[in-house]
Amino acid sequence: MFITGILKGALHFMNTITLGIIMNGVTGRMGMNQHLLRSIMAIREQGGVTVGDTRILPEPALTGRNPDKLRALADQCGGLPWTTELDALLADKGYPIYFDAQTTLLRVASTKRAIAAGKHVYCEKPTAVNTAEALELYHCAEKAGVKHGVVQDKLWLPGLLKLKHLMDTNFFGRIYSVRGEFGYWVFTGHDVAMQRPSWNYRKSEGGGIILDMLCHWRYVVDNLFGNVNGVSCLGATHVEKRCDESGNEFNVDTDDAAYAAFTTDTGVICQFNSSWTTRVRRDDLLTLHVDGERGSAVAGLTDCHVQPAAATPRYVWNPDLGATLDFRDAWMKMPPAIGGDNAFKAQWELFLKHVALDAPFRWNLLEGAKGVQLAELGIESWRRKAWVDVPTLE
Repeated sequence: MFITGILKGALHFMNTITLGIIMNGVTGRMGMNQHLLRSIMAIREQGGVTVGDTRILPEPALTGRNPDKLRALADQCGGLPWTTELDALLADKGYPIYFDAQTTLLRVASTKRAIAAGKHVYCEKPTAVNTAEALELYHCAEKAGVKHGVVQDKLWLPGLLKLKHLMDTNFFGRIYSVRGEFGYWVFTGHDVAMQRPSWNYRKSEGGGIILDMLCHWRYVVDNLFGNVNGVSCLGATHVEKRCDESGNEFNVDTDDAAYAAFTTDTGVICQFNSSWTTRVRRDDLLTLHVDGERGSAVAGLTDCHVQPAAATPRYVWNPDLGATLDFRDAWMKMPPAIGGDNAFKAQWELFLKHVALDAPFRWNLLEGAKGVQLAELGIESWRRKAWVDVPTLE
């Protein structure tokens, strides 16, 4: 961390804190687009993160396994430093932060090395493939005294921020239930190339939609509707053969759809369907339908529609008449004032403030371990065909 001074305007002095960030795995789709280009580079382009008279400026260095991809991406970003030698960057005191967006199987070992080198760590999720490793990562960071965080981006989506605003203003009264629908059709690769990496469909490489998406639903439910204390989950492999990036057919040996229900300590019942084998006919790729005593809301990635109790139509089902109303007409769209910036960028700014200024940041490696725990228990529920309790992680 370096602190320098620059003149802001002509009247007062602003301190600039420069934070070097080792970015590992950003040649992949998510790491490159959401974290490097739309978060860190976007923060640099806006002049950093400003807090009072202090500016926090990230300085990224790229690392990974493919030198050609690293070189091309570094050039695309204006000549960023890059190397395939992670240890060289970990030894450089000019980079106090380590970020990991590698595949899940590689994350624990690399992040442990970063913690051992005294780096603050920020990770994509899942943080590990099992709860024991995820908890070990948390304890390693705590013992080393480094700051740590996990990407929980959906909390900063405009649609979910609007939903949170409704809850904060007691729009729902008591909330009864939540129904989440997520997913889209991922092409098999036979006629049209898959738009997700092929490792997602190989168990040996950390694939599977339960491990991927139940980590998301854990932090969404915990932060909005109450702590998850029970899970029932059914997984499925609907598409059994796909073609990889080289056009080679392979057998899918992990789940590509998950149908889960969660109970919470607040009594809210949550149902979440996650699928890479569904075709979208809803408002967005993710929708959350929340029902409460005083109203209901449907939130997507960006928009949120509401139906208060006073404006709820009195429906009477008559199969002889069929649908006589457009049910969407009874819903009102919330104004766009709430929410705005890229969700990944919003959380990155909070983490940079946490490292530079010790600002609060509660989305740490323990929260990440909770997501892995729910995924692991979801798989156990599927195997046992039973409800499974979700104990508190210490």
